[in-house]
Amino acid sequence: MNGPCLGLLALQGAVDLHRHALERLGVHTVEVRTSEQLASVDALVIPGGESSTMSKLLVLNGLVEPLAERLSNGLPAFGTCAGMIVLAAEILDGRADQVSFGAIDIAVRRNAFGRQIDSFETDLPLSDVGDEPVHAVFIRAPVVERVGEGVEVLATVDDGRPVACRQGPVLVTSFHPELGPDLRVHELFLSQCVGWTTHAR
Repeated sequence: MNGPCLGLLALQGAVDLHRHALERLGVHTVEVRTSEQLASVDALVIPGGESSTMSKLLVLNGLVEPLAERLSNGLPAFGTCAGMIVLAAEILDGRADQVSFGAIDIAVRRNAFGRQIDSFETDLPLSDVGDEPVHAVFIRAPVVERVGEGVEVLATVDDGRPVACRQGPVLVTSFHPELGPDLRVHELFLSQCVGWTTHAR
């Protein structure tokens, strides 16, 4: 297939839901589990899941160094929930051996809103997606405790803590935009990827 190819890190987490959202936008995707597959993509989505498990699988699959190199060379990346944690510069309450790539200069706290039972939904104003708020689903979600210079905060919860940030080609959200029919957050990410056009179905 001609045109750019978007990778979905498929080690663990909500891969299918992201793929369905992107297919509705007419985007060609490939599941990434190996360094060879990673080398073939022009951008990458890192889904939600369990961040410490995802970290272990990145090591086991030999993806830590190749992904770190691609990110340092400007690979556009979109991380949701656990994906935000993996892309962050600092994990305040992570395991000592947990992988984080420092692709966006934020410090995050895992499970910041409590356990699974404390999951919640809310409507959030989100920069650059229009006037209508985004319906955001938070499931054992992280939150941003520190934002570095050059990081743009796109959305916050009621207490003012960021839950969506962008720096260069990297976009992260604490919530799961793939869980609803609204494609605007995925479109926002694709708008950061040079040469991409979308065609909503």
